[in-house]
Amino acid sequence: MKTFYNHLHAQHQGKVEMFRGALVPCFEVPARADHVLAELNRRKLGAVLQPQAFDDSAITAIHSPRYLHFLATAWDQWVALDPTNVDKDILPSVWPTRTFRTDIEPDNFAAKVGLYSYDAGSPFTAGTWVAARAGADCALSAAQAVLAGDRAAFALSRPPGHHAGMDFFGGYCFLNNAALAAQHLRNNGLKKVAVLDIDYHHGNGTQAIFYDRPDVFFVSIHGDPRTEYPFYLGHADECGAGAGLGANLNLPLPRGTDFVAWSQALETALAAIQTFGADALVVSLGMDTFAGDPISGFTLRSDDYLRVGARLAKLGLPTVLVFEGGYAVAEVGINAVNVLESFSGSV
Repeated sequence: MKTFYNHLHAQHQGKVEMFRGALVPCFEVPARADHVLAELNRRKLGAVLQPQAFDDSAITAIHSPRYLHFLATAWDQWVALDPTNVDKDILPSVWPTRTFRTDIEPDNFAAKVGLYSYDAGSPFTAGTWVAARAGADCALSAAQAVLAGDRAAFALSRPPGHHAGMDFFGGYCFLNNAALAAQHLRNNGLKKVAVLDIDYHHGNGTQAIFYDRPDVFFVSIHGDPRTEYPFYLGHADECGAGAGLGANLNLPLPRGTDFVAWSQALETALAAIQTFGADALVVSLGMDTFAGDPISGFTLRSDDYLRVGARLAKLGLPTVLVFEGGYAVAEVGINAVNVLESFSGSV
């Protein structure tokens, strides 16, 4: 299996995030991707490649031009306000809520940041745009490899992507890599694509992007949004809208769910993907379902991920796997590569 690795990911390295009322060191750190890369190399699991550079049209297929312009210019705007800001990350502090207008971009920088974000846990740094944009190229390159005939490909990048919407960031995510991969598959001849999100946290951005579309089926297995981030999407009654009605499936599970119950939800998800008739699969590969994850609540063990990879392979679809969450840093490499190795060994 080819891995497309974001060599620029460490340029995004936040100092602190807001967590449960306090500023704490970031959970989303460069070592996450470093551990996965080291484990890939240790097991010699296929070539590790630099991504192809894609032009902006591949990104604007998912994200709005206004939002992309903000991401590309935010750091320069921040430093222009005060040269000492170069030593500080950008954290939002004010947001539009119900009845507020979002069609007009404010001139005030703090208000502008709030317009394009939804939490205070996603610091924007000097290298965020560079890292996120290179990560998008990784996801698109993995999709291109599958279009060219590879059975599967892996996009290894950070920051992750599945919480990013068409015009907003949050949950450590700025560009939605899984959505970009799915759209690239659609733009290049595949009629139906499924996105399976197995991160502990619901892929609210991916759902929002495809919610009214019948050609991309989104299914997510995640912590119950009544108690788990991102809270405001991910309920079982969210089934799509308009032409996309029936093309969205959420399978929320309670905190403490073990692999037996989780794997039953996986079977439900895979059966729905088969019924949909997908031509290809994109997997948002979040590893924060692990029992030792510091900000999640399922209890999967490292060996369980071997079974996950084998089961995904059994679906028999061309597959793009995109690295998402997973914050038990010491174990994230073993867990992610367990999925990839068992997937590769089952085809």
